[in-house]
Amino acid sequence: MDLLIAVALVVVLLAFLAGGVWIGLALAAVGYAGMLIFTPRAPGDAMAVTIWGSSSGWTLTALPLFLWMGEILFRTRLSDDMFKGLSPWLERIPGRLLHANIIGCTIFAAVSGSSAATCATIGKITLPELSKRGYPDHMAIGTLAGAGTLGLLIPPSIIMIVYGVAAEVSIAKLFIAGVLPALLLAALFMGWVVIWALRHPQQVPSVDQATTLVEKLAASRNLIPVVLLIVAVLGSIYAGVATATEAAGLGVVGSLLIALAQRSLSWPNFRDSLMGATRLYCMIALILSGSSFLTLAMGYIGLPRQLAEWVASLGLTPGLLLLVLGILFIALGCFLDGISMVVLTMAVLLPTVTAAGIDLIWFGVFIVLVVEMAQITPPVGFNLFVLQGMTGRQMTEIARFTTPYFVLMCVAVTITYWFPGIVAWLPAKMIG
Repeated sequence: MDLLIAVALVVVLLAFLAGGVWIGLALAAVGYAGMLIFTPRAPGDAMAVTIWGSSSGWTLTALPLFLWMGEILFRTRLSDDMFKGLSPWLERIPGRLLHANIIGCTIFAAVSGSSAATCATIGKITLPELSKRGYPDHMAIGTLAGAGTLGLLIPPSIIMIVYGVAAEVSIAKLFIAGVLPALLLAALFMGWVVIWALRHPQQVPSVDQATTLVEKLAASRNLIPVVLLIVAVLGSIYAGVATATEAAGLGVVGSLLIALAQRSLSWPNFRDSLMGATRLYCMIALILSGSSFLTLAMGYIGLPRQLAEWVASLGLTPGLLLLVLGILFIALGCFLDGISMVVLTMAVLLPTVTAAGIDLIWFGVFIVLVVEMAQITPPVGFNLFVLQGMTGRQMTEIARFTTPYFVLMCVAVTITYWFPGIVAWLPAKMIG
C-alpha cells in the first residue's frame, strides 16, 4: 500500500510538471492531494501555516543576500576580472575554465552552507562568462550542478547540525569530518573534466598564447578584490563575528563598494542586480514553500517513517544496510528536502545503524553525501530546478548533463565506505 501511494504521488507530480505547472505549485498540489486523499487532516490551514513558516524564517534571509551578491558580481567588472585572473593559472589544465565552476562552488560552499545558494550564486557569475568564451553548455551546467551540492557537505552545513542534534554526536566533529570527503568529491569532479577535455579537445577553447609566470602573477591582481571579498565573508563567519546572514549582508556591501571603487557600478546595474536577485529568489522560495508543504503531507501520511521501519526490520549486513539506505534516501529525495529526510527517519534508523556497528560520525557524512545525490536526481532534484529556472533548459536535458556527476558521487560514497579513514582521520587529529 505504501509503495502504491508513493508511485501514485510521483505520477501526479510528473503529470503536473509535464503540463507546464510551476514547480513550486506542482509540489504544493501533490502535497494537498496526498493529505486530502490519504489523511483525515484538512490540508488548507496546514498549507497556509507551512508556506508562511517556510518563507518567513530569519535564516532564509541569507539566501537572497547571497544571490544579490552574485548578481552584483555578474553585472559589474568583478566577474570578468575573476576570470581574467583565473585563466592564466588554468590554461595548462585540460578543461581550463570549466574548473572555475568547481573551485568557485567549493569556496562559496564554505560561506553559504546551502546547495541552492551555492548553485545559483556561482552559476550567475560563471555560466554567462563560460558561454561567452565558447565552452559547451552541457559541461558548464553539469559541473555547476554537481559542484553546487558541496554546499551541504562543507561546513557550515545546516543539515549536519540537524543530524548532529538527532544523533547526539559532536557537531564540531561532523563539520571537520565533512572537509576531506568534500575535497575528494571536488577532485573527482575536476578529474572527470580533465578526462572529458582530453577526449574532446576540439570542444575546449584554445589559448591564444601561453603566459609566463610574471604574466600570471600580473593577471592575479584581478583576483584581489574578489579574494578580499571572500576572505571578509568567510573570516567573519569563522571568527564568530557574524552569522551566515550577517556575512551575506557584508558580502553585498563589500561587492557594492568594490564595484563603486572600480567605477563599474551604475544605477541601471544596481537596479538590474536587485531585480535579478529578487526574481531568482522568488523562484527558489516558491519551490522551497511547495517542498515544505509536501514534506508536511508526507509526514502526515507516515510514508518516510513506514519506509524507515521496513528497512530496520530487514536485518541486513552493514554493507547491504547502507546500500538500501542510500536507495531509500534517494527515493525520499523525490518528495522531501534533506533536512526533512533526516528529521523524519533518524529516530527509527539510528538504533539499527548503531546495532550494525556503524560509526555515527561516518554515517552522518554518508547521509549528507546521499542527500547531495538526491539534489541532482530527477524528477525532483532541487539543484535541477534551480538550473532550469536560470537557464530555461528542459529538465530532461539538465538531468542528462548531470548524470556523470551523480555517478561520481556514487564513487565517492564507495571510496568512503572502503576507506573510512577519509572521514575519521581529520576529526581524530584536530579534536581527538
